[in-house]
Amino acid sequence: MTDRNDPIIARRTALIGLSGLVAGTTLNSGTAAAQARRTPSGRTPPATPTGSMDLFRAAAAPSTPTGVVVTRSGRTFVFMPRFNDAVPYTVGEVAADGSVRPYPDAARNVPDGKHAADRLIHVPNGVVDGRERLWLLDAGLMASSGAPVPCGAKLVCVDLATDRVVRTIPLAPAVEPTSSLNDLRLDAEARRAFISDQGQVGDGAIVAVDLDNGRAVRRLAKHYSTASVDGIVKIVEGRQVMQRRRDGSTGAVKGGANGIAISPDGRRLFYAPLIGRHLYAVDTGALLDPTMDDAALAATVEDLGEKGLTGGLLCDPQGRVLLALQEHNAIGRRNHDGSVEIVASDPRLIWADTMWIEDDWLYISAAQVNRRPEFNRGDDLQRPPYAILRTRLPL
Repeated sequence: MTDRNDPIIARRTALIGLSGLVAGTTLNSGTAAAQARRTPSGRTPPATPTGSMDLFRAAAAPSTPTGVVVTRSGRTFVFMPRFNDAVPYTVGEVAADGSVRPYPDAARNVPDGKHAADRLIHVPNGVVDGRERLWLLDAGLMASSGAPVPCGAKLVCVDLATDRVVRTIPLAPAVEPTSSLNDLRLDAEARRAFISDQGQVGDGAIVAVDLDNGRAVRRLAKHYSTASVDGIVKIVEGRQVMQRRRDGSTGAVKGGANGIAISPDGRRLFYAPLIGRHLYAVDTGALLDPTMDDAALAATVEDLGEKGLTGGLLCDPQGRVLLALQEHNAIGRRNHDGSVEIVASDPRLIWADTMWIEDDWLYISAAQVNRRPEFNRGDDLQRPPYAILRTRLPL
């Protein structure tokens, strides 16, 4: 049970009751911030516009929807990692009324270690390519920890015209017993895939896949740019994110390479640890170059400096990196000059995670990860439905 004598828990429970999802509600956080900064004379300083967000779907998902994509035809998919045995399915399609059904069907979503190659085990994310095929990243984890099951880590390609699996690419050569594959990006021609591995104890890496021949390689493992950073304090909904167990003990949250983004020309991959404030970049061709060893590749990594604590990353059409700023319930943008600014925010954007662009709309999932039991003494504070928010481009 929740310790009601804990003032932080009590305050948090009260806040949850104030976070209802109201369709059509928008927030101009620049105006709200200005109201809060009124001078003694009563005059309001000029507000900095930070955009507004609309509620696209209130998804009645059965568990934490970390990922979201929207297709050209308007189909919406969410991805729910199997953090525990209670997650009934890991890929779902969201209807206009917010209801969610297992995709492509319930049978494929039943975890089975003996038939892992043909099942969807633990899917944290997916993308849609230019041919309207849905690519699913399966980390192959039966729970939030433990080694990926044999044949479980894979890319699964689904033809959205038929809702049938048309290809499966094993990722076993590029995963480790402590791997936790997290995010996926494809280049524009859908010939290369790039995957972040945040690691179960923060020992991350980048996995690069040649989709023409299925070759998967593990890169930048044990490199500082893919590793969780010690000593980072992460605040979401006014509370530090940390492991809080039922017995009262606590532990640090670790997360290596998490969000990734690919430049519009396909030449650069941007990435960042979940627990880390710096943004990094590397040449995509180098990741798949068999003549370049790990040391030579590491020497090409660019440290692009501070960008805040983020979940997902995404490049906009101008090549600027969009940032899911989890501490601010906001979307940020790193400009070409290295400056970072908030461009949209909303109090419903709780644990900002995956972003997706379709038809000049930017979509983002509110995953509520910080409300999961492992961070709250065993109490599940998540409150479905889960918000999928959107805002118009350009920002």
